[in-house]
Amino acid sequence: MDNASPGAHERANTAAAHPLAALALRVDAAAVLAATLAIAVVAMLAAVAPAEAATASKTTGGGAVAGTLPATPDTVPGLKAKLSSNGLAIPPVGAPPEVRAVILAGNRIAKKPYKWGGGHGRLRDSGYDCSGSISFTLRVAKLMRSSLASTGFMSWGSRGRGDWITIRANAGHAYMIVAGLRFDTSARKQTGSRWTAKMRSPRGFRATHPAGF
Repeated sequence: MDNASPGAHERANTAAAHPLAALALRVDAAAVLAATLAIAVVAMLAAVAPAEAATASKTTGGGAVAGTLPATPDTVPGLKAKLSSNGLAIPPVGAPPEVRAVILAGNRIAKKPYKWGGGHGRLRDSGYDCSGSISFTLRVAKLMRSSLASTGFMSWGSRGRGDWITIRANAGHAYMIVAGLRFDTSARKQTGSRWTAKMRSPRGFRATHPAGF
C-alpha cells in the first residue's frame, strides 16, 4: 500500500514529465534546423548552376575563354579549338553546332591545293582560293548561301570581330579566325594545312563576322 498523498504523486509525475518534454523540444528544434539547412543548400546549388552555365558560354571575339563542359572523343575541353598533329582542327566542346560545322568543313578542304577561283563556280572543287575556302566552310555550315570574293566579305554579315568567327578581308585576300585558330590559304606554306595557331597582323583588313557568332 502506497502511503504517499495524491499531491506527492502529482508532483512526482510532473517532475518526471519535464525532462521528457524538454528532450522532445530539443529533438523538434534539431529537426527544424536540419530542414532549414537542407533548404538553404538546395537554394545555393540552384543559384550556382546558372552562374556556371554563364561562365561556360562566355567568349571573346574570334577566340574563347576556357569552359567547364567535359570533352567528347571528337572535341577538346573549353571553348578554343586545337590544332591536331596532322594539321586539322579539333572543335571545342563548348562551341555552338554551327561553329563546329564550320571547323569540320574547313578540315575537309584544309589540305586541298590553292586554286584561283576555286570554290566559286561550284561548291565542291579540286582546289580553293582564299575567299572560296571561307565560302565553302560557311556554306556547308549553312551560314551563307553563295560564295563571295574577298571584296564581298568586306561588307558581308556583321561588322567587327565575332565571338566565335572573325573574317578579315581586303581587296586582295581574306582569311578567317574560328575559335582561336586561323584558317588561311597562306598557312599551307608553313603547316601544309589551311589551319594554324599562329595569328597574323590584322592591319589593312576589315573585320566582319556571321551575325550571332
